[in-house]
Amino acid sequence: MSNPKIEITIPVLNEQYTLKTQIEKILSFINKEFKKYGEIGLVIADNGSTDKTQEFSKELEANNSKIRYLRLEQRGVGRALKASWQSSTADIVGYMDLDLATDLKHLHQVFDALLNKNFEIVAGTRLAKESIVIGRTPLRNFTSKVFNKILNFKFNGNFTDGMCGFKFLKRTILNDLILSGADNDGWFFSTELLVVADHKNYKLLDLPVVWTDDQNSKVKIIKLSIEYLKAMNILKKRLENNK
Repeated sequence: MSNPKIEITIPVLNEQYTLKTQIEKILSFINKEFKKYGEIGLVIADNGSTDKTQEFSKELEANNSKIRYLRLEQRGVGRALKASWQSSTADIVGYMDLDLATDLKHLHQVFDALLNKNFEIVAGTRLAKESIVIGRTPLRNFTSKVFNKILNFKFNGNFTDGMCGFKFLKRTILNDLILSGADNDGWFFSTELLVVADHKNYKLLDLPVVWTDDQNSKVKIIKLSIEYLKAMNILKKRLENNK
């Protein structure tokens, strides 16, 4: 693919204290490392922030043509990603967390896999043998492993980590994934992408990553896990009905 257009979405909610610094880190890395690629842009997908996130995001957008700001009044990571990707004209779309828990160096592997090696979707994993995870609490580690074991038991997937916030895909497959069952408005949407892509036999790369856990994460792991279990059952029925 010559001169591909790539767009990375960063979902945010009340991130006024870290937004500018983190976005500048990402842009600096992209400008330094990816001159050989075509256009690479960032989407700040704001899930109804009530602090100065909107103000700061608009400033970033006004000062850099690579940044697009998208405001949603309703919350939900899945809702933000769908809105961002469905309004995109990029060839490759994906997302990562603002805390940059996944080492940015893995973007090299992502773009190579999608642009040169015929993969259609790439998912970061913290649970492969080659993965390196730093600073994760025993509770988070245990919960993640149990969740993914249940996930693979239910769906027999060819991936090891449904919850990792580092996923990219060719935009041409997006609508098929959504129409085939990946339509959750919350965090589970990113897991649905993998389950449905696997179900549809899209070529998926399970990519071991270096991950540094954010000690200030707002994610409530137990509550989220319960929501995930409910969402798994809904997705299972949906896929069975689509056969």
